[in-house]
Amino acid sequence: MPHYIMPFAPLRLRAAAWTAPVLLALAFLSAWPAAAQPEPSYAERYRPQYHFTPAVNWMNDPNGLVWFDGEYHLFYQYNPFGTRWGHMSWGHAVSPDMLRWEHLPVAIPETDSVMAFSGSAVVDWNNTSGFGAEDNPPLVAIYTGHYRERRLQAQYIAWSVDRGRTWTPYEGNPVLDEGMADFRDPKVFWYAPEEKWVMVVALSVDRKVHLYSSKDLKSWTFLSAFGPAGNVTGIWECPDLFELPVENRPGETRWVLDVDNGGAAVAGGSGGQYFVGHFDGTAFEAEHEDTRWVDYGKDFYAAISWSDVPPEDGRRLWVGWLNNWTYAGDIPTDPWRSAQSLPRSLSLRADALGDIRLVQRPVEELQTLRETHRRLDARPIAEGEQDLTAEGIAGAAMELVVELEIGDASEVGLKVRQGEGEETVIGYDALRKKAFVNRYGSGEKEFHPAFADLFEASLDASDGRVKLHVFVDWSSVEVFADDGAVAFSSQIFPSPDSDGVSVYAKGGAARLASLDMWTLASVW
Repeated sequence: MPHYIMPFAPLRLRAAAWTAPVLLALAFLSAWPAAAQPEPSYAERYRPQYHFTPAVNWMNDPNGLVWFDGEYHLFYQYNPFGTRWGHMSWGHAVSPDMLRWEHLPVAIPETDSVMAFSGSAVVDWNNTSGFGAEDNPPLVAIYTGHYRERRLQAQYIAWSVDRGRTWTPYEGNPVLDEGMADFRDPKVFWYAPEEKWVMVVALSVDRKVHLYSSKDLKSWTFLSAFGPAGNVTGIWECPDLFELPVENRPGETRWVLDVDNGGAAVAGGSGGQYFVGHFDGTAFEAEHEDTRWVDYGKDFYAAISWSDVPPEDGRRLWVGWLNNWTYAGDIPTDPWRSAQSLPRSLSLRADALGDIRLVQRPVEELQTLRETHRRLDARPIAEGEQDLTAEGIAGAAMELVVELEIGDASEVGLKVRQGEGEETVIGYDALRKKAFVNRYGSGEKEFHPAFADLFEASLDASDGRVKLHVFVDWSSVEVFADDGAVAFSSQIFPSPDSDGVSVYAKGGAARLASLDMWTLASVW
């Protein structure tokens, strides 16, 4: 695989920060041949048109999501030198709406001996760190330093006082070192009741998270541990901890601990689980013992939430890596590899049994991408398949809101990205009470034997209806069922000509209650 290089603007660090490791890292970066740099067209085969992708090269976990001064910051695990994992650094982009992104230079590069692994970022509004000033609060990134020459991971910080455009590594790094080889992915937030910072960090092979507190982001004190719990087959990574409202119980809230599994997730390979419970400023306690999955597709990992979203907005927003470690290095894209998911707004909902579950909805900003609108009124769906393409329901980048009445059918659903021998099926199995996404025939799949697959999740359709909110892009399908109660995220690699849509029923007749479709504009 050829190596591609993102144009690497020099870091404008303060003089005191030009330590030997940083100088060595910049010298290392500048040694790579400039001739290898391609010019992306953003129209490459499989390039997502409204999901974030790097211009070139490898990307994985979202990092350091923070809102400041009118901008959403997205940092991400990035290899500046090629389309496979390595040389982990923090790539960087900013957006006014989480959709239209401006690529910025690499923010935190790998040094000669330490990679910049995953982490988070905060606005230090009270300048507790002393890195900024009362009228210019610093942005502080908290991330894992991964030592390449010995088995050690420790937590580092860096800071910025120019709206995140340049970053200064803290001269006292690491700020938290427990002498562990697998101790990573710190998520930090301000706990207002006790006026302190709280960090949740994964002890990956132990299937635990540790919580720490700090008054200044530099000195950290152990608070408590959580785990093992839930799914412990795969390693634990990329934790997040936040409070959410229970939308059908006014005035009630719960805390959510999100922890990702590096393997053996619900759809196979990597994925995320979550725990609902209580946090008292010291310890998190789950109120259930069962495993609860964030996303039932195969391609949603390492999700973290944005810090410092303005109170007047009030949403808890996050994004995940739209890929799976099982085949992440093999997906057929070039000169970039990997995308981030759609940004999602989070809440909780009590189900019919009283259990409180996570709800994810695509952010309302996506409506600004809507272009051509088509609406179909109610109609029967005879057993078999009805092609909707002739009625203007088609596209490679589109949004669909569909309500299906099950009727006498044993299975009912929707097929997208249809073409010669290709289709992705989004359906409901009424006998088994399962919603599913089937990508066995979705397009190119030979690059890895585990890619072709079917994913499913339990879904109650006791009222005889199935509601689906579907986003189709050039190489992905994201499905939100039952108003966000179930989510499926899936990569697909169909022919550009496969843009058809149909509805179908098996085992009897069903009914299309309504269908709205919008073509979606490219953000590039």
